[in-house]
Amino acid sequence: MNFVDELKWRGMIHDIMPGTEEQLAKGQTTAYVGIDPTADSLHVGHLVSVMMMKHFQMAGHKPIFIIGGATGMIGDPSGKSLERNLLDEKTIQQNMAGIKAQLSHFIDFNSSASNAAIMLNNYDWMKQFSFLDFIREIGKHITVNYMMSKDSVKRRLNGEYADGMSFTEFTYQLVQGYDFLYLRKNYDCMLQMGGSDQWGNITTGGELIRRKEGLEAYGLTWPLMTKSDGKKFGKTESGNIWLDPERTSPYQFYQFWLNSTDDDAARYIKIFTLLPPAEIDALIVEHGEAPHLRKLQKALAKEITCLIHGEEAYHSALEASQILFGNATSETLRKIDEKTFLSVFEGVPQFEIALTDLKNGISIIDFLAEKTQIMSSKGEARRAVKANSISINKEKVGEETIVSDSYLIDGKYILAQSGKKNYYLVIVK
Repeated sequence: MNFVDELKWRGMIHDIMPGTEEQLAKGQTTAYVGIDPTADSLHVGHLVSVMMMKHFQMAGHKPIFIIGGATGMIGDPSGKSLERNLLDEKTIQQNMAGIKAQLSHFIDFNSSASNAAIMLNNYDWMKQFSFLDFIREIGKHITVNYMMSKDSVKRRLNGEYADGMSFTEFTYQLVQGYDFLYLRKNYDCMLQMGGSDQWGNITTGGELIRRKEGLEAYGLTWPLMTKSDGKKFGKTESGNIWLDPERTSPYQFYQFWLNSTDDDAARYIKIFTLLPPAEIDALIVEHGEAPHLRKLQKALAKEITCLIHGEEAYHSALEASQILFGNATSETLRKIDEKTFLSVFEGVPQFEIALTDLKNGISIIDFLAEKTQIMSSKGEARRAVKANSISINKEKVGEETIVSDSYLIDGKYILAQSGKKNYYLVIVK
């Protein structure tokens, strides 16, 4: 399939300007997407644009990633209720380096190929403009009537948001439009791509190019991602799902995709993996025959975790998942790193005991009922142990068990379990 057909099959096209397919069919075409430099890591909300550019480069075209060093200082009114915080230049440079390092895992920036990707910062060309120069050279080509016709502007002016719209935000589409103009003139960039909320800004850029330079320009948008229940994609109770393993562990990342609903997994596997259509279609059929096996979710979580974090991180995440849902052993617990260990048991009841107590050894009954209160009484603890329902570090224990410092994981944790599902994390200080 060509680039556009591939995107159509994967459900990744919302709007496309007339002539775009014809332009792409002529040969190698340069396109750009914008990324806000608000953090030094991407999150899963950025992944649609990244996958678009991955398919674009695989189809032989040239990607440009624009870091919004200038536009990030302004605030885009499209679908956002608040202006962004201003960022200083040093922070933007640091964030840009972090983002490029992540993109380099699956986008080619470094080869000698003619379609190797490049990354630019729009602050580099915008900082040269004085206010008077900008309104004389750019502002005169786009009318206020045209700018006010954009849905993103209308929503703000019609009171959808209580604070209205600042002049700074109103000018955003002109600044983004100039990016497209600059790239068209200096990099022969014919196409801008973005989320469907960017359609107004993209068409303004195309209009500016036609009016000022008499050149052709094209646009393509993808649908904004939502979950099947209507909630925002990529958000959890603890916040964004980041690509940086220090912010979101590979285990948490893997679990995010594994916990997708059937409907979402069927959409996500097309958008966020590079699996071929025939393989995806076969997976969807297999999943439909035995949904309880969650084959679709497992394939989705595997592919995207490998793509972002690598196979080793995927296998570690899979092993960590077995702790809660499989036949993990004490050895498994000791193999995983501390961050993953704490991710797995985030939210379980916690107790603290002193290391000196462990040095002398504690009977399992005292450990459960006195030192930690995992059990409400010694009688309850004794009955649970006799019923063979108590495990320490995934291993069954008996009444004769003495809990000592030999049980410590990472030198400071002991995992207790009552029955199949009740976990307790004991922190030793």
